[in-house]
Amino acid sequence: MQTDTATPSTQKVRRDCVGGKRARGRELQFVRRLRRRDPRKVHFGPPDPSLTSTGGLVDFGRYTREIGIERELDRGLGNMKTGLAVVYPMADQVRTLIDLFVMGEHRVFGLEAAAADPLFAHLAGGSLCSVDTMYRDLARFDETRIDWLDHLVGAQLEAESARSRLREAHLDIDTTVEPVFGHAEGALPGYNPRYHGRPSYHPIVGRLAELDMLVGGRLRPGNTTFGAADVSYVKTLLARARRAVGPHCVLYARMDSAADCTEYFRAVHDCGSYFLVKARMTTDLAAAVSTARNWRTVDIDADGKPTRQVAELTFRRGEWGSADQLPVRVIAVRTTERDRGTQLPLWDELQMSVQAYLCNDMYSDIDELAWRYDKRAGVEPLIAELKGAWGIGAVPTEDFRANHAALVIKLLAHNLLRRYVRSRAPRIQSWRTPWIRRALILVPGRMVRSGRRRMLRMAPRPALSLRL
Repeated sequence: MQTDTATPSTQKVRRDCVGGKRARGRELQFVRRLRRRDPRKVHFGPPDPSLTSTGGLVDFGRYTREIGIERELDRGLGNMKTGLAVVYPMADQVRTLIDLFVMGEHRVFGLEAAAADPLFAHLAGGSLCSVDTMYRDLARFDETRIDWLDHLVGAQLEAESARSRLREAHLDIDTTVEPVFGHAEGALPGYNPRYHGRPSYHPIVGRLAELDMLVGGRLRPGNTTFGAADVSYVKTLLARARRAVGPHCVLYARMDSAADCTEYFRAVHDCGSYFLVKARMTTDLAAAVSTARNWRTVDIDADGKPTRQVAELTFRRGEWGSADQLPVRVIAVRTTERDRGTQLPLWDELQMSVQAYLCNDMYSDIDELAWRYDKRAGVEPLIAELKGAWGIGAVPTEDFRANHAALVIKLLAHNLLRRYVRSRAPRIQSWRTPWIRRALILVPGRMVRSGRRRMLRMAPRPALSLRL
């Protein structure tokens, strides 16, 4: 399938972006052969407590102040800890956690290591709290405060998409499994394809495909599956996405077969958007597919034999009600390719497998709608990035609400880093988080103080245009 965007996972750090020298192999080929230097001839000097490994946090902090994140956190969380004896205000604690997650730590316990970095400690106020204090502060969050943080995640998307002026947008909603190795509130056995019977969480996240940014996320117990109970949060995600893309943008909400339920269809349709869902291949739907006769060939092989065919079915489930109240278009695609999903062969004489899709877009070409759903695959690398680079599966405490708050703070840090890259270094905005950290955040430097002025001397980073 041809795509109109570069695959994010193929974009790697190159030397010209991090200040490295080009290789001189061709130049030195007939001059001399290089040998590794003897590390025993490198002598140690006295320790320098002014050295930092996270010099990029300074410009990242400047950017968050420019867009008003500190002001928003203080407005929404300032009254969570009050009194003259408060040393660590809640807004500052959350901002410190954002820096901690942006620099690559997955757990709150990472504060112990970050405390040795003079720049990190300086930005946090000069003295970091103990990990026990941070755990207790996370436990202070209730559902109202967590929902406010989740709204702040979506607000970053709205601010960024205001400049894009999209004509079409795609909201990808997906769930994932976070196994929990230990005891945690709400970690219950449920669907877990890798660790069967292992207690886990089952969060749900929403992503706007065009910007590869998060619309929001919610932590759920491990025995939860997607269904009618999640429709209210789906409406929240749809409302945020609609505010972000504007009223005139065509919005598609894509999800896998877990969303093949009437409540989900009605929620999306009533919001003035299109749903595009992979259908559950029930017995009656399989019978309708196998007896269809209106197949249209859209691709052939070198011998002229069809390799991909599409058909629109006259099929309707009774739970959907009348077509006037809820229009549902049923699309079937059969192909000889074995590169997607569960393969379901229904014809003995044809080496083809079939998949079906449901949509309320009654005007677009059915083959184009099927390809449009396949582009939903971009949410999988994002979830893998959230797990690997942001550690959303690293559960900090035994308290469910504290774990929920930590998850939403990580999603907020992800969106802030994406906005920062688009503003400061747009040439690398297609990179994934580990490479962005190497180029922009994990920059060695030295804290220098002259008189009453502090200065940070950093290693060269051509990808980052600092405003000195």
